[in-house]
Amino acid sequence: MSRPIRRLNDLLPVLSRGRFVEKCDEHLSKTLETLEALPEGQGKATITLTLNVAYQDGRLEVTPSVKSKLPEEKGFTGTPFWAADGGFSVQHPSQVDMFSGPRPAPERDREQA
Repeated sequence: MSRPIRRLNDLLPVLSRGRFVEKCDEHLSKTLETLEALPEGQGKATITLTLNVAYQDGRLEVTPSVKSKLPEEKGFTGTPFWAADGGFSVQHPSQVDMFSGPRPAPERDREQA
C-alpha cells in the first residue's frame, strides 16, 4: 500500500501523469519571456493554479488547471490627421500656405528693413 499524499509538492507531479507540472512550467517560461521583453523594463503577470477536488463515496478526483494573465502588449500611438477634400491629410489647414512658396512681406515690414 502506498503512503497517503498530504503535501501539495507531492500531489502536483502525480496530476495528469506529470503533464500538469509540464504545463505549469510552460506558463512560467512564457511569463518570464514576456516580462523580460517589455519595452518599459517593468510589468506584472499572474499565474493561477486551480485544483478542483471532488469527493464521492470515498473516491477523490482532482482536476487541475493553470491560467496566465500576461501584461497587455502596448498598442500603437494615435496619428493626427485633418479632413481635407474627403480624405486624410497630415497637413494642418492653417499651414497650407507655408508650403506654397515665399509670400510677399507686408508694407510695414519692408519699411523697417
